[in-house]
Amino acid sequence: MTGQAKRQLPSAERAAAAAVVASAERAAAVAGAAPQSRQHRGRGVRHGRAIALFTTPFLSLYALFYILPVGYALYASFTKVQRASAYAKGEEVFGSLDQYRRVFQSADFWASLRRVLLLLVTQVPVTILLGLTFALLIDSPLVKGRRFFRLAFFAPYAVPGVVAAIMWGFFYAPTLSPVRSWAEALDLLSGPHVLWAVANIVVWTAAGFTMLVMYSAMQAIPQELFEAARIDGAGYLRIAWSIKIPSIMPTIIMAGVLSIIGTLQLFNEPTVLLKLSDAMTSDYTPNMLVFATSAVPNYPLAAAFSVVLAVSTCILSFAFLKSMQKRAFQA
Repeated sequence: MTGQAKRQLPSAERAAAAAVVASAERAAAVAGAAPQSRQHRGRGVRHGRAIALFTTPFLSLYALFYILPVGYALYASFTKVQRASAYAKGEEVFGSLDQYRRVFQSADFWASLRRVLLLLVTQVPVTILLGLTFALLIDSPLVKGRRFFRLAFFAPYAVPGVVAAIMWGFFYAPTLSPVRSWAEALDLLSGPHVLWAVANIVVWTAAGFTMLVMYSAMQAIPQELFEAARIDGAGYLRIAWSIKIPSIMPTIIMAGVLSIIGTLQLFNEPTVLLKLSDAMTSDYTPNMLVFATSAVPNYPLAAAFSVVLAVSTCILSFAFLKSMQKRAFQA
C-alpha cells in the first residue's frame, strides 16, 4: 500500500462514521416524531370533543327556537287555507305568492309601518342623544355622585316594558293620574298624541341601556389620550367632542341599530295602552297586526306579514350601517 492510500484511509473511515451517525440521528428523530404527531392528533381530537360538548346545547336551542320557527314562517307564508264551504274544515294548500299580494295590498299594514317609521325617526335619535349625554356626564370627573346617577339612569331599563307601560298609562289617564291637570293638558291618550305617549315610554326605558353601553365603551379609551389633550390645553367639552365621541362611534352605531330593530318590533307598550285609549287599535304597529291576524286565525297571512317586516328591518338596519360605516371606522 502506497503512502497516499494510507493517508486516504482514515478520512474514508471518518466519512463512513459520520454517515452512520447522521443516519442514526435521522432514525431517532423519525422515531421521536411519530409519538409526538400521535400526541398532537390525540390532543386535537380531545379539543374537538370539548368544542362539540360546549356548543351543542347552544346550537340545539338556536335551531329549535330560531331556525325552525323562521323556516316554518317562510313555509307558511307560501300556503293558504282552502274550504269547500263556509263551515267546512280548512285545508292547507300551496298558495304561491297570494299572501304576499295581500300584504302589499293591505292598507292596515302600511299604516302601521308608517307609524313605527315616524316613531323611528323621532324616538331613536332622542334615545341615542340622551344615552350619550348621560354617559358623558357620569364619565366626567366634574360630576359628583356618579355611582348614584349611573344607577338612577339605568334603573328604568330594569323595569319590564309591560310594567312601565302600565305605570305611564296611569300618569296619562286624567281620571287616574296623580298630576291630573298635566294629564288633561297634554292629553296623550287622544288620537294624534298617543304615538308620542308610546315614544315617551320607549325613550324612558331604553335611554338607560344606551347610556350603559356607551359608558362601558368609554372605559376602554386609553387614558394617555386624555392626558395628552389636557397638556395641550383641551377642556372637558373639547375632550368629549374630539376624543370620547369619535372613539365610541362604532358603539353609537350599534346602539342605533338595536334601537331601529326594537322600534320596528314594538308590541308591549301599545298593547297595554290599547286598554286605556280609544285611539289605539289592535293593528297600530306591525307586530300587533301580526298578532291580531294570527288570532283570527290566519297563520299564512300572519307569516307573510312577519316575513315582510323582518326583511324591512334588515334593509333599514343595513342601510343605517352602510351610511354610518365611514364615520365609524374613521374614528
